[in-house]
Amino acid sequence: MAKLDLTKLQDLVRNGAAARSRVTLQPAGGEGTKVFPPTYAGAVYATEKRRLPGYPEPVDCVLLDSVQSQANRLEEALQQAIDEGKIQIPVVEVDFTFFYPGADKDEALRLLEPIGKVTSLQAPHRIVDAILRDSIVAEDNKPFRARNERDESSYGQWLRRVSAQNATALFELCPTALLLGMWDSTGPKRGLGAKFERAMVSEIVGINAVRGCKTSSRIDPLAIQKDAGPIYQTEDGGWTLDPEQARKEKGQPVKQGKDGKPSEANHGNVTPSISERDRDGEFLAGGVTIDHAEQTIVLSFPALRRLKFPIDTIPEGKTQEDINVAARTVLAALGLCSAALAAEAGLDLRSRCLLWPTETLQWELLGKPGKKEEGITLEADQAIKLLKDAIEAAKKIGLPWREQPLHLVPSDDLVKLVVKSQQLAQQQGEGGE
Repeated sequence: MAKLDLTKLQDLVRNGAAARSRVTLQPAGGEGTKVFPPTYAGAVYATEKRRLPGYPEPVDCVLLDSVQSQANRLEEALQQAIDEGKIQIPVVEVDFTFFYPGADKDEALRLLEPIGKVTSLQAPHRIVDAILRDSIVAEDNKPFRARNERDESSYGQWLRRVSAQNATALFELCPTALLLGMWDSTGPKRGLGAKFERAMVSEIVGINAVRGCKTSSRIDPLAIQKDAGPIYQTEDGGWTLDPEQARKEKGQPVKQGKDGKPSEANHGNVTPSISERDRDGEFLAGGVTIDHAEQTIVLSFPALRRLKFPIDTIPEGKTQEDINVAARTVLAALGLCSAALAAEAGLDLRSRCLLWPTETLQWELLGKPGKKEEGITLEADQAIKLLKDAIEAAKKIGLPWREQPLHLVPSDDLVKLVVKSQQLAQQQGEGGE
């Protein structure tokens, strides 16, 4: 089976249409076992009819993993490879470890639970996420982003000027934003902030989906009865049967929950029940069975060719287009590497949704119209080597490439916001049994 090397990838970047992969998946429990898609507002699944090869009529399909979720999984695979020392790519990181629980700081700046570091591969909006925006560059103690350009770091000033015609700064700081898309809509320029389309998309869809029913039950080994209460709230967030020890409001003991039943403290049985629809007639989130699932990944070379990467000094004998091709090839290799690493990590999408590929990850390379090369394999170790070769070629031609993270620390206001949120979550947990 054919292999993909740097020369072939460079040619595809110059002239190709796309690299695509279509992988058939089955539930890890075997064909016909139930899987659970993600739920959206109202506890519903994203379902639609699609026209598919081999089916004469449109088929009921359910979204098992969206484009956005798949992008996060690709980034997660890259972050894991960085943590394991397999690759070095530019990331921006915010370090919360200075505010660990018990730190010698004001109470408002002490986290209840540690967070550690959050990188541009983990933040929802990559380098333009609010977590990074509201942090400070450690090396010069300036805000990473600021409303007034005079007040912000040089890196924030670079981001004000990035565009498809000048993507060099993003290539140096956060190349995944160029690959997986970005819109700087919450930065200093608001809606006029830089926007980059996704050059790589992936999604997983369940084919010929049939909805299941929802069941619930719990048997309490203590056989606590619902009439054994009422139980009351205590000042420390616990519960008691003694109204004299209860928290008081207007002189009266406050019951736990609505009516003080033991179930408000998570005690007692849950009567076994089965249902397909709620009171409004909507299907409940009871999982689905499917013929199979399909993962589709597409890397667009025309999208990469829209990006240009000007640098201060072009090496003798080279042109600006040589610079552009080198940067685009790194992005293409980064996309292929992320897909290979994610495939190696497995497809455990969520509870009760573990999928297993029935075939190895293969790529079709779509060149000029009518020209297609099938059966290109790229294992994770091969993809890592391809990425490293592309990076080395880009560095030799003069493109910037940070191998160490740009280090940020959260602003005091951001830390205080996190601390308050943790306090609220703790209080809700104490009173929400």
